[in-house]
Amino acid sequence: MNGSKRKKVIAGNWKMNKTAAEAAMLIENLIPAVKDAECEVVILVPFLNISTAIKMCEGTNIRVGAQNCHFAESGAFTGEISVPMLIEAGVEFVVVGHSERRQYFGETDDSVNKKAKAVIENGLYAIVCVGESLEEREAGDTEKVVGKQVKAALFDVSSEHIGKLIIAYEPIWAIGTGRTATPEQAQEVCKFIRETVKNLYSDEIAENMVIQYGGSMNPGNAEELLALEDVDGGLIGGASLKADDFKAIVDAANVK
Repeated sequence: MNGSKRKKVIAGNWKMNKTAAEAAMLIENLIPAVKDAECEVVILVPFLNISTAIKMCEGTNIRVGAQNCHFAESGAFTGEISVPMLIEAGVEFVVVGHSERRQYFGETDDSVNKKAKAVIENGLYAIVCVGESLEEREAGDTEKVVGKQVKAALFDVSSEHIGKLIIAYEPIWAIGTGRTATPEQAQEVCKFIRETVKNLYSDEIAENMVIQYGGSMNPGNAEELLALEDVDGGLIGGASLKADDFKAIVDAANVK
């Protein structure tokens, strides 16, 4: 199976942006803009916008996801949200281990693994983020760091559930900085991720796994990045907050 046969997934990570009213305005503009998309279109919204997003996206091709979760089903975890709560809300996707969660909120490889398993074992899709810092890349440690994160995230994940897992390569040095990995850099690391999955599971599982690129993808570079053999979509940050920019990236994913 080659990359052209994997259905691309374009997921907009809104991060901590948009009030409910602002979210409604953006979704209202997005619905007609992406209605003919051939790729999967996902919006990953703040917890308080999930209800608005689910209601507005019902009957459309836009799927809704959350930006985080806790790995426990319930308990004394003030401020946290469980996977069963997200299921009841109607969420289909959950981002796990975003670099901002790792950097600012102390998420570890172990907690990322626990969250990923909680998500996929409950039937939702987990978008698991991996990526290296600028210092790690300049030291030549990209594969060492990314390989470790991938192996940790997939630890004890069964072949039965692996189909619900998406890996997003997000070089930390290219997030929110305006810098983007070159097509060669993006392809090299995404191919390495696929090889790592192959070594852990099988050729078939690796070839079917969706691997996104998530470092400052925008309308100007999306078509070139999405044409790469091992890039199966994008985890979009800032460009997902403007309907026209997000549409342009979705359109780029539709190019054969």
